[in-house]
Formats: sequence, C-alpha cells, structure tokens
Amino acid sequence: MPLVLFNDLTGKKEPFVPLQDDHVGFYVCGPTVYDYFHIGNARPFILFDVLRRYMEYRGYQVTYVENFTDIDDKMINRAREKGISVNELAERFIQAYREDAEALGVRPATISPRATEHIEPIIRLIGKILNAGHAYEVDGDVYFSVTSFPEYGKLAKQDLDELQSGARIEVDPRKEHPLDFALWKSEKPGEPAWESPWGRGRPGWHIECSAMSMEYLGDTLDIHAGGSDLIFPHHENEIAQAEAATGQPFVQYWVHNGYLMIDKEKMSKSLGNFMTAREARKVYSPLAIRHFMLSAHYRSPLNFSDEGLQQATSAVNRLRNCWGDLCEALDRNSESRGPDAGLRHAVDAAKTRFLADMDDDFNSAGALGAVYECVRAVNAHLQHSPYDIEGLREALRFLEDVEEIMGVIGIEALNEEGRCDDTYIEQRIAEREQARREKDYARADQIRDELLEQGVVLKDTPDGTRWTHQR
Repeated sequence: MPLVLFNDLTGKKEPFVPLQDDHVGFYVCGPTVYDYFHIGNARPFILFDVLRRYMEYRGYQVTYVENFTDIDDKMINRAREKGISVNELAERFIQAYREDAEALGVRPATISPRATEHIEPIIRLIGKILNAGHAYEVDGDVYFSVTSFPEYGKLAKQDLDELQSGARIEVDPRKEHPLDFALWKSEKPGEPAWESPWGRGRPGWHIECSAMSMEYLGDTLDIHAGGSDLIFPHHENEIAQAEAATGQPFVQYWVHNGYLMIDKEKMSKSLGNFMTAREARKVYSPLAIRHFMLSAHYRSPLNFSDEGLQQATSAVNRLRNCWGDLCEALDRNSESRGPDAGLRHAVDAAKTRFLADMDDDFNSAGALGAVYECVRAVNAHLQHSPYDIEGLREALRFLEDVEEIMGVIGIEALNEEGRCDDTYIEQRIAEREQARREKDYARADQIRDELLEQGVVLKDTPDGTRWTHQR
C-alpha cells in the first residue's frame, strides 16, 4: 500500500509520489527565535519529526529543512525590550530551541537555515518577482501585487474579497491593494538593515521561507508542512511569491497540523493561554509529551490537559514495562515451548495495522492503537512459561521499529535487560535533587514516582539518595 497524504491544496488524500525517485524534499516552518517555543509549537515539531522518521523507515532519503526566522518585527521589538542586539537574541533562543527540541526527541534538521544568512537569495528572488511584473516599489519598500497573481487564495480556498473581509490589515495608502504584502522593508532607525537594489532594508517575513526552501530544495518542493494557522497569509503568500518568480508549482503536498487547544481555544502567546515546552518538561516527561502529541490524528485539534498528559505518562510506562519484561524473558530463557499461534498472529496483525495506519494519511493515533494490541498479547503470553522465544523476538523487533519511528519508549535509556540505564537513573536523581534545592517538591515527587513506575526505588539517606531495581 502506498503512503497517502491529505493535500491541503487539493483538499483530498493523494498517493505520495516524490519528484525524484526515493528522494523527498521536506520543508517545515521553524520557530521565530524571540522566546522559548510554547507547547502548541511543539506539536508540529514532534509530528513532522515522526513523519520524517517514517518516510526514512519506508526507505526514502529525506532532506529535511527547518528554518529559523531570526529577523522580523517580533525579533526587533523583543531585542529592544531586553536591551540587546537582534543577533544576540537569536543566538540565545536558537540554542534554547535546540535544547528543548532535543529533549523532546526531535532530531536535528538536515539543514537549518537562518534568514539573516540568506539575504542574497532573498534579494535575487525579489528581483525575479519584480521582473515578472508581480511586485512594485514604493519609497524603498517592495510589495507583492496580489491582483497580478490570479490564483491567489487557492490554498485558503477563498477569493480576494473573502480574504480581505476576514483579515486584519493595516491601512497603507501606498499599497495598490490592501492584501499586498511586503517583500522588502526600507531601513528604519535602530533596525538591522542590508544593502539591496531598492536601498538599505530587510526582508519581509513571507519571502524568507520561500527563498530558503527553494535554495535547498529547488523550485518545487515535495512537502511543505506547518501549523494550520500558517495557511493564510503565510503559506498563501509563499505560493504566490514562488510561483510568480518561477512559473512552476511551488509545493506538491501541503500538510498542516491542527491546533493544540486549551479550554476550547487555540493555544497561543497572543491569547496568553500557553505553557512553554521548557515549562512543560518540568511537569511531564518528554516521552509522555511526544506520546500525547501522537495520540490524535495530526489534522485534528488536540486539547491540552493534565488528564491527557497523565494518560500519556501511563501509556509510556506500559510500553517501557513491556519492553523490559520482553528483554528479561529473552535474556533468562533459552528453552522455547514452540510456536504460539495466538502471540504470532497478534504481533503480525499489529505490525500490519501499524503500517497501514501510518500509510493512511499518517494516522499516528491508529498506529499507537496497534502497538498496544501487541503489548496486550505479549503481556498475556508472559503469564505462562516456557515462552515462544521466536514469537517474543518478533514482538521485540516490532517495538524497536516503533521506537525508531515514534520515539515514545525511550529504549536508549534502558539496558539490555530492559531496565533503566544507570546513567539515566543518576541523571534523573540529579534532576530531583535540583528540584528539591529549588523547593519544587511536586517535581521532585514526580521524578521519584516516574522512576518507581520504571522499577527503580529511591531511598533518601544522610549520605544522599540511593537506588535499587525493584525487579
């Protein structure tokens, strides 16, 4: 069965066929690095990390490009507030992003371009758009003319009048149409600026992504992904810019994830109803956060709640305990009772369903359901020895594949017997000690309870914290 993705441009599921055999050009809108990213931003970072992993598992060679927006109005305003340069602000929060993303199991992109390092490609792209008659210059600013591009609105599936009526637009009498947007902004006092054919200035936000994606993936990308809040105006503008310049389709498959909600509202910094990923990691384990993000279909909204994260925590512990019991059974038993048809059928069915759900528009929720079918079968089989050793090995190989694709078990933190690795335990104890020094006793208790669920018992003594394996 081929991989099928829902294409937001066409509004339907389509078999995925890359432009170049088994190579996939995959672009994801990355963070604007003016602050720590919030847990709502973490959803696309995790989801598209898993989609990339799955494509690699399926044998595709994926060039995964995720940008850093390190120059825009938010960057400039926040740098002023902090009394530092825009570059200093960017360096601080690019590093913070990398720390938080790594902690959440998000693999580094193949290429992580920064807008400020791609001014020349941006200027070249603006020049092509001007030469093609799709933009105009006013007092050092360059605007894209939306009326010059008849297909403007095709991603949002609205015409100019509908888009204009639903948009919040600053009135600017210099623009030919209210929806025209800046490709280049003339220099203002105290702002970073670069030389250009239109005078000193800086790029508009939308042109940055078009230029950086095309620089590394060519005129037409296989996949462009991001949150559904980016469909208009950002991704609509990216299409208009790129296709006006090249005359070629910009993206084959547009993929957008649903909002992370809280109290039935979109989680966002502007609404103030958000938690940073860094704060979330102090309350919930990174594995639980990943599991939670994958527990609903990527296109569906997902409600952020303590109950949901606690359920994810329990689910991760079930996976880790099953992995540990499997490893222990295989390590301590060489005698096999012969094939167990029930176990082998359950493992084969789980593998088949897992792949079918992942192939069907990246249905991670269904795929996780298949994983737990395997877990139930393994747990039932382990109630009575001797075991079907080869059947258990097949189950173990399946869980290894699940970890490679989804990263929700944390196998790298377990030793060969499926127990928590000593280094991992000591790291968690150090985190607990830090929490106690900061008088964050709830966090300290949570770490103790998480280790207990993983079979590690802590004992506080006058000489420090000691630990033993429960098994």
